[in-house]
Amino acid sequence: MIENNERHAMILCYPYRVLIVDDDVVHRALEKEILQAPKYAVTEAASGAEALQLLSEQPFDVVLLDKKMPIMNGDEVCRRIRCDLELELLPVIMVTGDSSSDNLSCSLGVGATDFISKPYLPQELIARLDSAVNRKRLTDQLDSAESMLFALARMVEAKDQNTGDHCSRLAHISVVLGQALGLGPEYLKALRRGGVMHDIGKLGIPDSILLKPGKLSEDEWSIMRQHPEIGARLVKDLKSMQLTLPIIRHHHERWDGGGYPDGLSGKNIPLLARVFQIADIYDALANERPYKPAMSREQVISIMEEEIDKGWRDPELSAVFIDILRRRPQDLALPPNLDNDLGSDLFADIARTGTRD
Repeated sequence: MIENNERHAMILCYPYRVLIVDDDVVHRALEKEILQAPKYAVTEAASGAEALQLLSEQPFDVVLLDKKMPIMNGDEVCRRIRCDLELELLPVIMVTGDSSSDNLSCSLGVGATDFISKPYLPQELIARLDSAVNRKRLTDQLDSAESMLFALARMVEAKDQNTGDHCSRLAHISVVLGQALGLGPEYLKALRRGGVMHDIGKLGIPDSILLKPGKLSEDEWSIMRQHPEIGARLVKDLKSMQLTLPIIRHHHERWDGGGYPDGLSGKNIPLLARVFQIADIYDALANERPYKPAMSREQVISIMEEEIDKGWRDPELSAVFIDILRRRPQDLALPPNLDNDLGSDLFADIARTGTRD
């Protein structure tokens, strides 16, 4: 029964979109003969330049790339696929007649996913190609799941019409602080994602509480304080979100242990959550809200220093941020030409479905 279900699921994913790149028309015909419809939809390119043009115009699941071609060889094509077209996850299977370690190392260095040596059996080609495509399809599914979560997080932001580009600002500000602290690329990516995802748990909070204009009752606050735990549960099974998870769960903890949901204190609060907290506090102070005007830089610094003295914030990280605020406040402003942030395109598509011309 399981085997039948798996087979049915795979058939639903057909055809596999294959780009064959080879200057030899006979060899292209041979590979196309092996990779028959309906399982495979094959497109041919007789040169590297033609392949790059096709890849810029339409999606493929895998590239079957001859290593030895005139003008632009397979290694150069592969390098351009990764660097120029930025198709980092597209499987590229290099077809080669030279299986020496130096030759293979060179291709690996420019981003080849796998190799197949001439001559090969048809079953070997199919097995390698299917394995590469199935891995890519799984990656695509995970990427789709992430994109949907980011779009849902932006829906939470959109419910509150008073916060503007809050998520985008937080993503930018926390990355600026992370860079000043010398954090590596993966941690900066986690901070950027945290800017969008930190309040996704508010999806589980009733609108009657989330959008209440007046003061929340104690019972309502107890429900509102559940949103970090709800958010953490939403993303906990995504491996790519593991560095962002502490931001989502712990961005309301406090240095003196008076925060929630876990009452962590000091350096028991994860570093990225502490970094993010500072960005969140700054954004709340520096931007207008229905209950207060935007504060000046001097006022923001004064309040942040007061909160350090009260023991609410990490003093070392706060000192770095205040130094940025004093010396180069322009770096904290959201750049006008910033690329679309995480989830914004998908959110815009969803939002458009609710409008009429």
